[in-house]
Amino acid sequence: MRVVHYVNQFFAGIGGEDSAGSGPELRDGATGPGRKLASLLGDEHEIIATAVCGDDYAAAHAEFAAELVSGARERGAEMILAGPAFTSGRYGMACARIAAAASEAGLPALACMHPDNPGLGEAAGTTVVQSGLTARQMKDSLERFAAAALKVAAGEELTAQDGRIGPVARANRLADHNAAERAVALVITRLGGDRDATEIPLPDFDSVTPAAPIDDAAQALFALVTEGGFVPVGNPDRLESARATKWVRYSLDGLDSVDEGAFMSVHGGFSTQWANADPNRILPLDVAREMERDGAIGRLHGEVLATTGNGTTVADARRFGMEWAAELRQQNIQAAILTAT
Repeated sequence: MRVVHYVNQFFAGIGGEDSAGSGPELRDGATGPGRKLASLLGDEHEIIATAVCGDDYAAAHAEFAAELVSGARERGAEMILAGPAFTSGRYGMACARIAAAASEAGLPALACMHPDNPGLGEAAGTTVVQSGLTARQMKDSLERFAAAALKVAAGEELTAQDGRIGPVARANRLADHNAAERAVALVITRLGGDRDATEIPLPDFDSVTPAAPIDDAAQALFALVTEGGFVPVGNPDRLESARATKWVRYSLDGLDSVDEGAFMSVHGGFSTQWANADPNRILPLDVAREMERDGAIGRLHGEVLATTGNGTTVADARRFGMEWAAELRQQNIQAAILTAT
């Protein structure tokens, strides 16, 4: 098969965090870890091009994936491989997105990342194989990745024995034992000391380490972000009142306050009567401007980023956070004030 391999700016040799905003591009042949991957795939498969994008750009511009997949198809790609991303969240999200875009375009695709990578939730049913924790496990990760890719290229389904991770499409099957027999067997297993045995694995919620305090708030650029369903009156972008699938942004330039009749909350998880009477209760622009004038904070960013935190899935919330972080980093913002409901 003719293969296109996706890597981020670091593994493409462009640079580190200083180059995370670089846009998507296609390079001829294999690059970085793709060279070793190409040798592991053997003579029957050729990496004809390497797709590259900076981590921040990929997190902030979801359309990059379709752009790269389109370019890969124009070059005659027959399969897309992405990674390994290890535990790098932005890189993992990019790998998942490009693999999902390839699958939607009818191309076999495979991504590679660690099970703890937050990008795993973006895979949207695309096949993902496990990598090591860090790039120190590059050799073993590439060997597992290549072995899995060869199976995918041959039209075979991957299993946990192949290192497959993440959600798998549900399929009905006839169990070998009825529910009562399975329940008794599970009780006996638990009594035997296995506290993790289950037929229904529960979600693994992340524990996020807070960022270090900023050195000097009076010199820092601040941003306001909110999950309070904050929108202009009329909700022009149709932000959902619950189970949000997107976030929105609005200009705050020239505003000292967000006033009744101009802004509102569409949050469906509480009564918005008092919030809509004074939208500064959702987005404290009035107080933030006072702090800006008094020198308590250096300067306020000119946009608010908003979504609705009501019944939103963990995967979507994680994606919003990563996209917001990439957006704020690109604007050189040092601190964010998040208002929650």
